[in-house]
Amino acid sequence: MSIVCYRHQGARAIGVLRQGLIHPLDADAAAMKALLPRPQELDARIAQALAAPGLAQDQVEFLPTLFEPEKIFCVGVNYADRNEEYKDGSAAPAYPSLFMRTASTFVGHGQPLLKPAISEQFDYEGEIVLVIGKEGRCIAREQALEHVAGLCIANEGTVRDWLRHGKFNVTQGKNFEASGSIGPWMTLLRDPAQLQDLHLQTWVNEELRQDDTTANLIFGFDRLIEYISQFSRLMPGDVILTGTPTGAGARFDPPRYLRDGDRLRIRVSGLGTLENPVGPARR
Repeated sequence: MSIVCYRHQGARAIGVLRQGLIHPLDADAAAMKALLPRPQELDARIAQALAAPGLAQDQVEFLPTLFEPEKIFCVGVNYADRNEEYKDGSAAPAYPSLFMRTASTFVGHGQPLLKPAISEQFDYEGEIVLVIGKEGRCIAREQALEHVAGLCIANEGTVRDWLRHGKFNVTQGKNFEASGSIGPWMTLLRDPAQLQDLHLQTWVNEELRQDDTTANLIFGFDRLIEYISQFSRLMPGDVILTGTPTGAGARFDPPRYLRDGDRLRIRVSGLGTLENPVGPARR
């Protein structure tokens, strides 16, 4: 079962996706954050929604799958081959590399990614997203996955030259407006087996650029939740972008950055396909 954020006839809404149809859910973002830690209540609300007629997907505008998160954590260099990709001879990291993004940096499925006019180094990063469902601090690794409500797909879009402006941070290169996307929906986590060996692939136009599985994560989902919760209280609706495999545009020789008119497609087994065009450059 999947939860969709969308706009229909000018109004923002949340719905349930089943068999290709979106059934409006009687809940806004605040209500969803209250329901995520109570799956039985959420399921009852879903059953009620499914009893009503649904909308075809082409009748709605997809919005980023975000429920007004308090925090958006992003993880860098979290696939084994990614660490080797830097060619700096460093050992695998002992701790995750983390940075934050804001909600306005993301668009929904099908919506254009806005290439910044100020840079020619607009890049893509296909990722798997964890949506937190249950509040927690100092969460034991053995209980970590109990705090996950569902999973999404993301393009953690990056402006590479701005990424390198700071000596010790990447914030500015990671927070251009509408430079990334999250969606197309949140697949509810009902069985930890859903998290096993997820296969992520990223295409630019018809060219496969990224192809890896979560078996190659340096820090698994449970370790990320354990680590982040040591310093930050995780709240319902918070999201964790768990890292990208090798194959981003910056790593080609010469680099192969996104251009106006390109089409980005990210597929994850069991979670669907997130697709976005690259829109015209803008400030």
